[in-house]
Parts: sequence; structure tokens; C-alpha cells
Amino acid sequence: MNDRPKTEGLIKPEVAVDQPLYEVRKEIYSRAVSGWFARWRWALVFITQLVYYGSPWLIWNGRQAVLFDLVARKFYIFGIVFWPQDFIYLTALLVVSALSLFLFTAVAGRLWCGYACPQTVYTEIFMWIERKVEGDRVARMRLDQQPMSARKLGLKASKHGLWVVLSLWTGFTFVGYFTPIHELSAAVGGLLSAGTQGAPALGAWEIFWVLFYGFATYGNAGWMREQVCKYMCPYARFQSAMFDPDTLIITYDSERGEPRGPRARNIDPKLSGLGDCVDCDICFQVCPTGIDIRNGLQYECIGCAACIDGCNKVMARMGYPKGLIRYTTENALKQKLTPRQILARALRPRVLIYTAILWIVIIAIGITLYVRVPLKVDVIRDRASLSREVDGRWVENIYQLQIMNTQEVPHRFSIRATGVETLQVANTDSVEIAGAATRMVPVRLRIEKGKLRAGSHKIEFEVAAADNPAIVARERSIFLVR
Repeated sequence: MNDRPKTEGLIKPEVAVDQPLYEVRKEIYSRAVSGWFARWRWALVFITQLVYYGSPWLIWNGRQAVLFDLVARKFYIFGIVFWPQDFIYLTALLVVSALSLFLFTAVAGRLWCGYACPQTVYTEIFMWIERKVEGDRVARMRLDQQPMSARKLGLKASKHGLWVVLSLWTGFTFVGYFTPIHELSAAVGGLLSAGTQGAPALGAWEIFWVLFYGFATYGNAGWMREQVCKYMCPYARFQSAMFDPDTLIITYDSERGEPRGPRARNIDPKLSGLGDCVDCDICFQVCPTGIDIRNGLQYECIGCAACIDGCNKVMARMGYPKGLIRYTTENALKQKLTPRQILARALRPRVLIYTAILWIVIIAIGITLYVRVPLKVDVIRDRASLSREVDGRWVENIYQLQIMNTQEVPHRFSIRATGVETLQVANTDSVEIAGAATRMVPVRLRIEKGKLRAGSHKIEFEVAAADNPAIVARERSIFLVR
């Protein structure tokens, strides 16, 4: 008699399987690609880096054109000087950036990520250095599979050395936006030459931020690369909320491409029952995030269009029409829309609303900057002596006026008080303030005793430039009588 228990029809016990919490990263060996979109991408690399590395060296009115002087709390952007009181403009800039991102994403997907994001730009530069030193995709794969040798060590050391130099220069430039870059370069030169006599000292914070920003550039663009886009950047996670069926996205035309398969160049794919896709995997090999666009839109896709350039070259060699992978919309694929119809659908309510709000904000910022008065005044009452009698004849109040001349030219400002008749400025009625400077000015206001009843009386200080009556600021306060 068989005593083995019957197991037919019974649920098998679950077997514990170790599941890693994070997927092990697979090295991506992206292949170099050329084409229309690659040229656009490199054009934006040159433009953004020219602006980033070049702006701190520009001179305007005898000082650095773009400088965020945190110590003096002044922010110079060419001919405009911003102060902490102008924080509203930073808020407006963030609003414009957010609205622009929403608009571009609604129209054509992740244009920012694919062409102008610093992570994309520096990864592109680092990969270019890598290709120049180690070779293209196949050469790099073979090099990594080889055991360590003098040649391999030399190539790796050269690549990482160039990466480190570029990263440190990037960190140096970043700090140059906050510390005058000419002073910073002199300090770095003195440090490298073992303390040149007379060279300014390099501060600890400058050293820290040069190294920190350089390390971040080296780590993100040299090592982490697509991991930043896939796991660290929140935009990849919520971008789909801004897509709709009429958003231009990079799409593989499966109806035209399937069934895919290799074939000779002189074989008509229609007669062989194949689609236009030759299954060459070029679209996968050129992708910097290592995805296959033929599997559909994925959140890892940064919209760089490298797969379009790669596929178009294969289609040209095979004699097929380009555009198997292209910028198009879901509705265009389903409804066979023409380019004119796609463009017409781009002007949909969401896009028009984003555009209208964006231009309203930009115009509002432009108007406020144009009519902005380069003078700011804050009034601080002397709390130690709210009101006092002087010579038995006068009632006097003391104030501190913080006058900020936000222009870079000196002005002489007149000071007067209004709101109460016969109110006089007792000590000074004018003061000269240097360009882009702040000065605390003590002001004594007095009125004859008995002219006002006891209590609080509203007044207004008026500070105006003597050489330009349009430069005037008014600030309210009170005059106390006991």
C-alpha cells in the first residue's frame, strides 16, 4: 500500500525566493549617432556651455556682469542690480520656468530633458570624451572585457583625468558666479603656485563648493548617468500627467515596422511578409538610457531623439522611407493624420492656456522691470525716544531712514516729510549715496509745540534724486505727540 500523500489538485506550498530590492545596474554602451536631431542637441550643448562658462568673465560697468554677491546681498545681472527686497522677481522667474516646462511638455514631450537639461548636456560631453579616448560602442565593450593591462590602465586613467579636469572647471565656474571670478582665479593660481606673494587667499567655502560641485558633475555625468534620470529626477515620474493623445512624442510605428526581421537589401519586405523594421537594434544601441523604443513609450525615455537619427540612417541605407521612428502623436498614428492636421491639433485649449498665462507673466515682469524705481526706502522709528520736547518749543520724533540706491551711479537725494503742515526736517534735508550702496540716515522731524493734538498722526517721507525727479520713493510712518 502506497502511503505517499496525494498532491493532485492541491495548492503547492509557496517557495521563498530572494528578490533584490533594487535592480542591478547594467552598463550601457551607447553608440555614437549623427543626424538632424544630433546636430540640434550639440548646438544646444555649445550654446548652454558658452553661456555657463563665459558669463562670469563678462565685464559690465567695471564689474562682473553676472554676479550673485551673497555677502553684500546684491545680485548683479548686467545693468540691473537686485536686492533681497526684490525676491519677488526670483519667484516670477520660477513661475516662468514652470509654465515653460508645462508648455513644452504638453506640445512635444520631454524637450527640456533631451536637449537642455544639465544632466543630459554633461552626460553628452562626458560620453564624447569617453568615445574619443576608448573608442565607440564595440571598442569600449571589448576594452572592459579585457584583463587589466598597461594600455587599459592608460586609457581609463586618461578618460577619468579629463573628466576630473572638466568637473573641477565646472565647479570653479559655479563658484565664480558667487565670488568674483577674477579674484577666484587669482586665488586658485596662487594656491597652485604654492602661495604666490600678494595673491588673495582662497577661502574654505570656495574650496568646498568647487570640490563639491565638481564631484557632483563627475559622479552624475561620468558614473550615474541614466540612473539620475530614471531614479533621482522627479520629472520622469510625473511627466505623463502633462501628456495627452495630441502631444508629440518619439514613437515607433509598429503598423509599418511589424513584423520585424533581418533581410537582404534587395528584397521587397512586402513580398516577404515583413515590415520595414530590419531588427538591427540600432535604436537600442544609441539610446543613452538603454531602452528599446519599439516596446512603446517608457518613462525612461528622455526625448533626445537619438533613436530617430539612428533609424533614419538604416532606412536610408535600405532604401525605405524615413520616419519609422519619429515625432508624432497617438491620435496621428490611430487616425492617420497629416502634418498639417497634427499642427492644428497642437493649438488645443491646454496649450493656449499655458501660452497665454506664460506671456502674461513675462509681460508683467517686463513692465515692472521697466517702471522699477531704482530707489528703496525703509523707515525705522527710534523706539528709545518716541517723542520728546526740544528747547521747550518743539516736539521732535527721531527716525532712521535706510536709503538704498540700486543704480550703479551716485545720487544726491532730498528728504522731506508730508502729511502734517509745518512739519520740518531738523537735521538734514539731503544726502549723497554712492552707486549700488545703502546708507542709514538719522532724521529728526519737529513741529512747534501746540500745533498738533496729542496722539498719532500719519505722515509720509519722500526721498527723491536731485538730478532725476523721476527717481522718487515714498514711505509711510507716524508722528507721535504726547
